[in-house]
Order: sequence, then structure tokens, then C-alpha cells
Amino acid sequence: MALKLLSHFSNDIGIDLGTANTLVYLKDRGIVLREPSVVALDTTTRKVRAVGADAKRMLGRTPGNITAIRPMKDGVIADFDVTEAMLRYFIKKVNSNSFGVSPRVVIAIPSGITEVEKRAVQDSATHAGARDVHMIQEPMAAAIGVGLPIHEPAANMIVDIGGGTTEIAIISLAGVVFSKSIRVAGDEIDGAIVNYMKRAYNLLIGERTAEEIKLRVGSAYPLDEELTMEVKGRDSVAGLPKTIHITSQEIREALSDTMAAIVEAVRSALERCPPELSADLVDRGFVLAGGGALIRGIDRLLSDKTGLPVTVADDPLSAVANGTGAVLSDLNWLLQHT
Repeated sequence: MALKLLSHFSNDIGIDLGTANTLVYLKDRGIVLREPSVVALDTTTRKVRAVGADAKRMLGRTPGNITAIRPMKDGVIADFDVTEAMLRYFIKKVNSNSFGVSPRVVIAIPSGITEVEKRAVQDSATHAGARDVHMIQEPMAAAIGVGLPIHEPAANMIVDIGGGTTEIAIISLAGVVFSKSIRVAGDEIDGAIVNYMKRAYNLLIGERTAEEIKLRVGSAYPLDEELTMEVKGRDSVAGLPKTIHITSQEIREALSDTMAAIVEAVRSALERCPPELSADLVDRGFVLAGGGALIRGIDRLLSDKTGLPVTVADDPLSAVANGTGAVLSDLNWLLQHT
């Protein structure tokens, strides 16, 4: 009876703890929080000054005693204490009217995560105020979140390109038949843009500018109408501020190696797929989720390279969070399948 009362008052939540962004799904309410996974710290006292969007605005712009850091790297925890502080802030923010009862939490984790990394996520969430912590593999959460019929005896394939990892999974009968996780994703794309600007123009830019370039002119496939934009940064030779103009063709060239790595990972997953399930994929193809799915023409590139139909999810950024939310109402199913 006491347990029933607890669950009545607590807000069970699903968390997509991403390298770039953290999304929180509140049971029966949907996604209630969507903030960058960034924390601003005072370097002398180690006190948290800001979390999420407020902290991201400080990236690359902080005075000496404040540093804005991203505690997640490649989909896993790089700084335990800071991740815990960030989770505590997010959990508190969405769990404010729960009469002080700790929530049950479902967290999505990369499929290639080690047991040590898994334990770090669990401990972080527990210390941040979770009552129970359950985990679900990111590609499974993404597949549920985009509405794939994972319970059917047929192949469902998802490619989730996040900030730190690209997760690929083939799912049938509610189980993962094959999964692959590579640490090449949005961050790597931003890094490729930073390196290109330095190499081609001696222009030094920060990660926020690189992300803006990716969103405004980034593409994986030739566009019907190529785009241009103005970029401001610092000349690495003269040391002075400088403005240049770039085109989407240049950025596509800069991203070619990163895109090739994602294509290669998808192809290797398809090569490991059992023949019966491969036959299903010829008609069904696969679905793209995650922020990387929004890069112009990435669906056409992957379709070209695999010969399969490729669909971009309706709301690729929310896929994993929606998946964690969907399993909140049936935690027994999650316990049976993990």
C-alpha cells in the first residue's frame, strides 16, 4: 500500500541523458524539459553557477574563474560530480510538486556502454535524487519513440545519430538482434568544421559557431540550391577578428570523412543481419533519429550507399526521450527485456 501511495505522489520520469542535450519526459505529461548538457562551474570553489541553456550561453565566453563544461563525452559520463549536479538540477526542476517523494527514473544509455560506465550513470541518478533507476538501450528507446512495431517478428532498424554516439540497432520480437555503437556523431561533425576553418582559412572558431554552421549550411548530399553564410572568428596568423564567407559545398567536403564513418557503420550492421531479417529491410528500410538526422540530405546519402529506403523520424530530437516515456507505464516489460 505504501509503495502505491509513493508512486501516486512521485513523478516518474524518463531521461535522455545526451552528450549535447538532456531531455526529460514526465509520465502522463510528455517532454517537459529540453536543455543543453552543459554546466558552468566556479573553478576555485567547484560550485555550480549555471546549468543547461544558461550555462551554454557561457561556452567560450567565461571569465577566468568560471568554466562552462560538458560533463558527458561520447555518450558516457566524463565528470561524475558535475553530471550528478546537472541531473539533480533537472530532476528537481521537473519534480517540484511531488510532495518530496523521489521519482522512479528510466535513463537511456548507449548500447556500447561498459558495466563501469553503466554503474556511473546509475550512481549519478541515485545521488541526484532518483528512487529507482532503470536503464534502456538508446536505440531501443529511439525505436519505441518513433513508433516502430518492435514486437512483430520482423526487422525494425533504427539509426540514432546523437551528439556523442551513433547507435544502430536491428530489432525483432522486442529484442535487439544486432546493435552497433560508434563514437562518431554530432560532436565529431562540429570538430570537423572547426578543423576545416582552421586549415582552409586560418580562422579559429568555437564549438558554438561550428554548431551554427552545421545547422545553417551543413549537408551530406548535393543540394538543389547550395547555401552560403558569413562566419566570424579570429585569424590564427594575425590574431585579429576576421569575417569570411563559406558555402555548403565546402562544409560537405569538410564532413565527408565523418559521414563515411557513419555510412560504414550502417553497412557493417546490415552485413551482420540474419538473411530473413535482411529480406524485411529491403521493403521496410530503416529510420533515422537523433539530431544528426536533421543534416540535409543524410537520408539520401544513406539510401544511396545501402540501396534501402530511409525515413527521417517526425521528431528525431525527441525520439529517445519519447521512448523512455513510453516504457514508464510498463516497467515490468523493461525489466523482462534488459
